[in-house]
Amino acid sequence: MDTESVRAEAADDDAAGRRREQRGWYFYDWACSVYSTSVLTVFLGPYLTSVAKEAADAGGYVHPLGIPVRAGSFFAYSVSLSVIAAVLVMPLVGAAADRTGRKKPFLAAAAYTGAAATTGMFFLSGDRYLLGGVLLVVANAAQSVAMMLYNSYLPQIAPPEERDAVSSRGWAFGYAAGSLVLVVNLVLYLAHDSFGVSESTAVRICLASAGLWWGGFTLIPLLRLRDRPPAVTAAGREASLPGLRQLVATYRDMRRHPLTLAFLLAYLVYNDGIQTVISQASVYGSEELGLSQSTLIGAILLVQVLAVAGALTMGRLSRTYGAKRTILGSLVAWTLTLAVGYFLPSGAPVGFFVLAAAIGLVLGGSQALSRSLFSHLVPPGKEAEYFSAYEVSDRGMSWLGPLVFGITYQVTGSYRDAIISLVIFFVLGFLLLARVPVRRAIADAGNPVPERI
Repeated sequence: MDTESVRAEAADDDAAGRRREQRGWYFYDWACSVYSTSVLTVFLGPYLTSVAKEAADAGGYVHPLGIPVRAGSFFAYSVSLSVIAAVLVMPLVGAAADRTGRKKPFLAAAAYTGAAATTGMFFLSGDRYLLGGVLLVVANAAQSVAMMLYNSYLPQIAPPEERDAVSSRGWAFGYAAGSLVLVVNLVLYLAHDSFGVSESTAVRICLASAGLWWGGFTLIPLLRLRDRPPAVTAAGREASLPGLRQLVATYRDMRRHPLTLAFLLAYLVYNDGIQTVISQASVYGSEELGLSQSTLIGAILLVQVLAVAGALTMGRLSRTYGAKRTILGSLVAWTLTLAVGYFLPSGAPVGFFVLAAAIGLVLGGSQALSRSLFSHLVPPGKEAEYFSAYEVSDRGMSWLGPLVFGITYQVTGSYRDAIISLVIFFVLGFLLLARVPVRRAIADAGNPVPERI
C-alpha cells in the first residue's frame, strides 16, 4: 500500500472516530437537559415552596440552621446558594481537568452526583424542605460543573469548520429530550388520578424520573468520549488553587487574550437578556396578559420543540454567514420579539404562543453558536479552565437582568415597561459583539482561523 493510501485510510479512521465521539457528546445534552426543563423550570420551584410552607411557623418562616427565611423565598435562596457552590468548585475542577487531561472521570463524578441528588427528590415530601434545599444545591452545582466539562470537549472533538454545526446539534438534542420527557411528565401530572397517585406523588415521580434519565443516558458519552494528553505537561502548570483563587488566576491569564475577554463581555450582556426573558416570560404572561397556567405550560412546550428546529437552522445559517453574523441577526430577532411582546393584548393566548414560537426559534441557536464561537477563542490546553470562567461569568451576571426587570416594574407598575426594558441587553450586546474582530481573536488565541466565522 502506497503512502497516500495509508494517509487516506488514517484520515478516514480519524474522521470516523471523531463522528463517533460527536454522537456520544450530543447525548450528554440529551441526558441532562431534562433536569433543566422538568425540574428547574416546571416542577421543583412550586413544589419545594409548598413543602417549605408546610414546615413554616405561624409567621410563614422556616429556620434552616436557625436562620429565619420566608417559606416563599426558600427556593430562590437555594438556587442562589447552588450558584455560589458552583462558582467555588468549577474553576478548581476545570484547572485540574486541563492539567491532568482526564476530563471524563470528572464529568462522570459531576453528572452522577447531580443525577443521584435529583433522583433523591422522590423522598421530598411532608415538611422535608431542608432535604429539598440540600438536594437542589447539590444537583444544580453538579450540573454546572458537568456542563463546563461537557462544553470544554467541543474544541477537541470538532475541527473549526464543524464546530458550529456540532454545537447546534448538541443544543437540539437537549431541547428534544426536554420536550419529550416534559410531555410524559405533564400527562402523569395532569391525569394523576387516572394513574392512581396523588398530585404530590406525581410531582415526586417526575422529579426522580429526570434524575434516572440523566444518569442512564450519561453512560453513552462516557463510553464514547476519550481523554487526551494535556497540551501542557503538569510540570509546566501551577497546581490547582482553591476555588476563587483559581478563578482569579484564570481571569488574569485571560488578560493575555483581551479579545477573548471582549467576546465574553458581549456574551454576558446579551445572554443575561436571554435568561431574563426566559425566566420572566411566564410572569409576564400570567400577571400582565392574564393567561392560565395551562396556557403557560403549553407555551413552554412550544419553546422546547421549536428550539430544536431553531438551533439546527441557525447552525446551517452560520455555514453561509458565519457564527458572528448569525448571532448578531439573532439579537435583532430578540429585540423585535420583545417589541411584539410589549404590544400583545391581554387575554390573547394566540399572541402569546406566537411570542413563544419566536423565542423558541432564536433561543437554541443563540446559545449554541455563542458556545462554538467561544471555543475558537480558547487557547489550546485550557479548554476546561476557560469554560469554567464562561460558566461562572454567565451565572455571576444572571442577577442583573432580573434586577432591571424588577426595578422597572417597581418604578412604573407595568410589566409591559419591565419586559421592554430588557431590550437594552440585546442592543448593548449587539454593539459589543459587533466590535470584536473574531478572526484576529482566534489567531491571537493560537487557533486556526476557519474560512467562515
